[in-house]
Amino acid sequence: MKTINKAQMAAAGLAVLLALTACGGAATGTQATDLPKTQNTRDISEGVQPDAAAVALLPESFKTKGEITVAMDLSSPPMTFLAEDNSTPIGVNPDLARLVAKKLGLKLKFENTAFDTIIPGIDGGRYDFTATTMSATEERLKVLDMINYLKGGSAVAVAKDNPLKLTNDTLCGKNIGVTKGSTQQLKHLPNVSKWTCEEKGQPAINGITLPNVQEALTQLDSKRIDGVFYDASALAWADAQQPNHFHILEPRMDTRTNTNVAMGLKKGSPLTPALQAAIQSVLETPEYKESLEYWGLGESAITEAAIR
Repeated sequence: MKTINKAQMAAAGLAVLLALTACGGAATGTQATDLPKTQNTRDISEGVQPDAAAVALLPESFKTKGEITVAMDLSSPPMTFLAEDNSTPIGVNPDLARLVAKKLGLKLKFENTAFDTIIPGIDGGRYDFTATTMSATEERLKVLDMINYLKGGSAVAVAKDNPLKLTNDTLCGKNIGVTKGSTQQLKHLPNVSKWTCEEKGQPAINGITLPNVQEALTQLDSKRIDGVFYDASALAWADAQQPNHFHILEPRMDTRTNTNVAMGLKKGSPLTPALQAAIQSVLETPEYKESLEYWGLGESAITEAAIR
């Protein structure tokens, strides 16, 4: 068997990372510019005014500080990632977090952290909230208040031309990459494995936990795993940046769950009413749909910022 040394793996990982984050197409729609999306560091919240009702609900501590901290894992385009300047957060989640902060009349501070450290960080008071494509699970709702802000979904990427002829229903016994701390790892893959494989006497899907989607796609590219189970929007973005490199199974995976994703903050936080009001205000702005359309997620818009 051919072995791959650390330098080769690092090079492969870098190649996939660059393909994911440095080859965006030109912006379209009302945000059209001559810049590739990965270089476009415009602030969509520029000119947006605070929402008086949301500001009135803010705890005094936030009014005094004048700042709110959001935690994100900046490694998942087009939802949440760094521009080519390697310092500016861009994507759907940074756009919407900026809009929420504007509605609250606060400055926004970004904290880039691994996905599986976000909830402990919020629970420990290091971050005020997160907007990082996180869905509301029973486990998360034990420690977080979660407020819907868009629709999500999951899909499976397989090797180019799908040589194993895989479908959503024929993943039994296959090695499928999931990212650490993701809903796909914690909930969806075990459930899908149960009803598509185990309950039918087939071998379980073998979930391979990896630190991030770049590493997962690198391992798929090197045929170390058979597929990657991840957010459909991020896989679609990766496919657009690196055409004919892998194949995304259609339709999206039926996980038999609500596909809304939610911003999260500490359970019972005095900030919750203000954040909900701010998110609801954002959902009613043209900038909300403008951001989703720009990043290719127009169908993900929702109208109600419901607390989960």
